[in-house]
Amino acid sequence: MEKKFVVGVDVGGQTTKIGVVDQKGEVLAQTVIRSDTYGADAEAFLDALAESIGVCIRSAGKEGQVKGVGVGAPNGNYYTGEVSFAPNLAWAANQSVKFADILSDKLGGLPVTLTNDANAAAMGEMAYGAARGMKNFIMITLGTGVGSGIIIDGKMVYGHDGFAGELGHTTVLRDGRQCGCGKKGCLEAYCSAIGIVRTAREWLDGTDEPSALRSIENFSSKDIYDAAKAGDALALRVFEYTGNILGRSFADFVAFSAPEAIVLFGGLARAREFLYEPMLNAMNDNLLKIWRGKVKILFSQLKESDAAILGASALAWD
Repeated sequence: MEKKFVVGVDVGGQTTKIGVVDQKGEVLAQTVIRSDTYGADAEAFLDALAESIGVCIRSAGKEGQVKGVGVGAPNGNYYTGEVSFAPNLAWAANQSVKFADILSDKLGGLPVTLTNDANAAAMGEMAYGAARGMKNFIMITLGTGVGSGIIIDGKMVYGHDGFAGELGHTTVLRDGRQCGCGKKGCLEAYCSAIGIVRTAREWLDGTDEPSALRSIENFSSKDIYDAAKAGDALALRVFEYTGNILGRSFADFVAFSAPEAIVLFGGLARAREFLYEPMLNAMNDNLLKIWRGKVKILFSQLKESDAAILGASALAWD
């Protein structure tokens, strides 16, 4: 029997999403399990994951027809199949877990391919989304952090150790804000969901300018977005500032890989109406003439509810 289906698994700090996917990118069945109830016991989590994958396959009616399993996970290493020292996963925070090998054994030898979550998103866009048909593009995920996946000549860039593509930790301001990674001035410290909240708080503390954000004690990036939609001047400037920083960084990224496009995904990318123009202008203003006007900024076309599963599932087609 020809195997025309794969399983995608997206491992997050709190939940893990599982889905059976066909060649058209349709999610035929899916489920969710907790990632955060197993403490340091990786074996217990992998037992629960294997069981849930089996249930999902049976729910889709595709027993014996699954080609393999693709997994996107924080600090997932494509070369070794390990999840290593991932701070948001208690069972991998202080150790390396041979994730792919152990899960494959629990699934009766079904092939398991692992990479990090941002690389999985890039694979999903290339297989099913905005980058379909492209061989050179960069995926930027704008969420709690800033992740990235780099595709050159149709292949993911992993580097010598499997961890290439940490563009969120390139420096945008020397001796700038402290980043969670330990460095200062990282792109992530300014252009993540947490980063724009920091910008807004700094500006509110440094001025008496009226803003709807002043009435919200612990405002979020969504609150900033809502304020911008309502015409709040400070919130609008926060997005312009953030878009400018992103655009300047994109110009640097273009210089090393000459991508056809930079594709944006994640919660913060939903603010596209406020980010797009400053990003595009700042990128083109800082590009060498040979690339100016040639590189597109695109937004993910994957359904948000399915995107993580689709991205991971794309790994399993190889």
